[in-house]
Amino acid sequence: MTEPHGPERPAPDPPATGPVEEGHVLELDQSASSAAYDPVPARQSGAAGAGRFWSARRIPAAILALLVLGGTGLLLYDVAAVRAGRPAMRWRRSLADQLAEHPLQSAWVLGAAAAAVAIGLWLLVLAATPGLRALLPMRRDRPGVRAALDRSAAALVLRDRAVEVSGVQSVRVRMGRGRAVVRAVSHFRELDDVRADLDTVLGTGIRELGLARPPSLSVHVRRPAKKG
Repeated sequence: MTEPHGPERPAPDPPATGPVEEGHVLELDQSASSAAYDPVPARQSGAAGAGRFWSARRIPAAILALLVLGGTGLLLYDVAAVRAGRPAMRWRRSLADQLAEHPLQSAWVLGAAAAAVAIGLWLLVLAATPGLRALLPMRRDRPGVRAALDRSAAALVLRDRAVEVSGVQSVRVRMGRGRAVVRAVSHFRELDDVRADLDTVLGTGIRELGLARPPSLSVHVRRPAKKG
């Protein structure tokens, strides 16, 4: 025996999932969502490698050579003069007296030792690092030919490509050795669509730069700041 059908009850509303303020569900901020987007690195796996350019560092090498040459020559001259029966130079006698009067725990001796250690570490870093961080090595398509692209020039190329995307009002590009960060302002179109077009255009642009180690790409899109 079937029961009589009563009036149908409306299905309950689904629970609100967005942020709630005074009983009302707010819309998600698409600008913040798009600005936090970080696309997949656009690296080429089969690119021919090329080492970084090493800086000649002529100025530090010349300064160090002059200091060592001058100090060594002066010391050898003083030693030869003492061997010949002449008195030692005043600076060497004064230095010997100062070292005899000041113990190793004095601030003067510790400061001079710390300065010597810092200068030595600086020289070791200069000798062990290539320098020229502003140059991005390019692929070596021909043996015996090496080329590099300045980071500011690479950033300018990517910026010129980004401003051609529909909806982009302004673009700032920061080109690093391992990552290219692009911050764009879009005054119309959906932010996700603008970001997707920028990913495609800039990814192609990075590949066409011909870099030996293409940087990863990070695109951030937001709306213009409200005036007033």
